[in-house]
Amino acid sequence: MYDSEAKRISRLTAILTQLQTKRLLTASELADKFSVSTRTIYRDIRTLEQSGVPIVTEEGKGYRLMEHYRLPPVTFTESEANALITAELLILKNKDSSFTKAYSEAITKIKTILKDSIKEKANLLSERVQIIKNADNERTSGNLSALQFALTNYRLTKITYINEANKTTIRDIEPFAIIGTQENWLLLAWCRLRNDFRFFRLDRIKNTEVLTEKFNPHKITLQEYFEQYY
Repeated sequence: MYDSEAKRISRLTAILTQLQTKRLLTASELADKFSVSTRTIYRDIRTLEQSGVPIVTEEGKGYRLMEHYRLPPVTFTESEANALITAELLILKNKDSSFTKAYSEAITKIKTILKDSIKEKANLLSERVQIIKNADNERTSGNLSALQFALTNYRLTKITYINEANKTTIRDIEPFAIIGTQENWLLLAWCRLRNDFRFFRLDRIKNTEVLTEKFNPHKITLQEYFEQYY
């Protein structure tokens, strides 16, 4: 009985953490994550509500916490939150499972205290960043933070780019995704000069200007892009 109750309390705490991490979660998503039935999740949600947790149920969509409800007041800027998300994806490639697990749990807790606007952008960035291997030599750049901001805020960006043939062009781009290789960063963006998606190596971007003009979000996920173009 004690073990069962301890597990339930642990699950309730974890559900609350998950609700503070994302805007909306369905009972099915929570049931899958904690390996329980949806009926158990329904009971857990009722328990949290009876304990005074302000959970809002959106019919046909899922559960969310009432606006402004969060853990103790620690705040992060958008750039700080983006750095944490990107670091998490890099660390997940570490071969020590205990280390990656601990870091992921820490990031989950940190997400719960982000402001809702920054939390949405952090979640978007985590969906649009992948880490893959590349045999090229190590490259460096100073544009990642600005491009992360442009990506999550849908801001048109003007770049000065030098290609492999050492030809320089100035382009207006719509940042879509960031790909981290073992040695280098690549930006996937809609290039208005070429009227198509293009990859840009960050170490070849010599100047970056995030403009005030916004672009319409592309109706495609990163996974759908790879399926369509590769």
